[in-house]
Amino acid sequence: MFVDFFYHLRGHGLRVTITEWLTLMRALAGGHSRADLTVFYHLARSVLIKKETDYDAYDQAFASFFMDIERHFDINDEVLEWLLDPKLPEISEEDRAKLEALDLDELRERFQELLKEQDERHDGGNRWIGTGGTSPFGHGGEHPTGVRIGGAGGGRSAVQIAGDRQFRNLRSDRVLDTRQIGVALRRLRRLDKDDGPEELDLDETIDQSARNGGDIDLVFGPPKRNRIKLLLLMDVGGSMDPHTLLCERLFSAAHAANHFKKFEHKFFHNCVYEKLYDDIARWRGETTTQVLKRLDHTWSVVFVGDAWMSPYELTYSGGAIDYYHNNSDSGLQWLRRIRERCPNSVWLNPEPQKIWNAPTIHLIRQVFPMYQLTLDGLAEAIDVLRGVRPNRALLAA
Repeated sequence: MFVDFFYHLRGHGLRVTITEWLTLMRALAGGHSRADLTVFYHLARSVLIKKETDYDAYDQAFASFFMDIERHFDINDEVLEWLLDPKLPEISEEDRAKLEALDLDELRERFQELLKEQDERHDGGNRWIGTGGTSPFGHGGEHPTGVRIGGAGGGRSAVQIAGDRQFRNLRSDRVLDTRQIGVALRRLRRLDKDDGPEELDLDETIDQSARNGGDIDLVFGPPKRNRIKLLLLMDVGGSMDPHTLLCERLFSAAHAANHFKKFEHKFFHNCVYEKLYDDIARWRGETTTQVLKRLDHTWSVVFVGDAWMSPYELTYSGGAIDYYHNNSDSGLQWLRRIRERCPNSVWLNPEPQKIWNAPTIHLIRQVFPMYQLTLDGLAEAIDVLRGVRPNRALLAA
């Protein structure tokens, strides 16, 4: 009955074999899907997809074939239904200043109370969970300290998001347009003499032979190895989605580089908290404390992110964007710990410099020197890590 789905996957470039397809059919016949679309999604992916780098193509194919994918929220489905077709509001600067004064804990308490009280849809208001308007709770409205419920963001004004957030890892197989980034990363070298058998020093051999009037004089010396240890920390999801392709190019180039003494990468969303992720799509990772224990001043750290979020999220205990995540330490505290542990750190920002005075970007620039994620900006950041340029963050105002 799913034969069209088979051809649909093949049409998206996924090399699903007949043997794999028959295995999936046997699993369905055995009742493993439990008539649940979410379970079928994971079952089909585990049977049919052979490489993690194909997960994105599979997600796109699955979503386009099953047009009405259900997502499960802890919030009543009726409330989510009310939030469709938002009506966008207009808000004065005077009203905005009043709204920004709301406390995060107060927002949470009011949100829980409204979930119990509300029994109908609201649009354009300033109190109930609804669309448009200036209420702190809902979707499609405008509130500088609000809680977005369901759907994709756009105004970048949500303090927290109550709903099922889905993130994907960056692909490591991007090959187009990564050559220049790879060339820039190869400049990130600190060569030291290493123990081991001597090897031919080609540059010295050419120089010595030239000094000898052309007579070949082979020069040998101890091997030189790059002693750079690099940790790449990348923001994924949300406001970083428009920059996914650019970040994947950087990630692919760094992932393919083999000239570092050590290289690690981790993912986070918006800001670093108590955990960093190897696989953020499955929420697999390790505690930030464990990562910091492995690091010291010999490591270089490169952050990649737009640094754009609610000030609550960066500076407030319990301010994480995930409504159900209660972080005891603020994101800014974790960023400062990483900077103290690894002073040789920089931040690459894909957003244009004209918006770098936004509150959270300005705060992060006081912790890390920040450069735009362009080839010129990457070259400047690498010069900082190499010690050619001063490693100075923005002075606090």
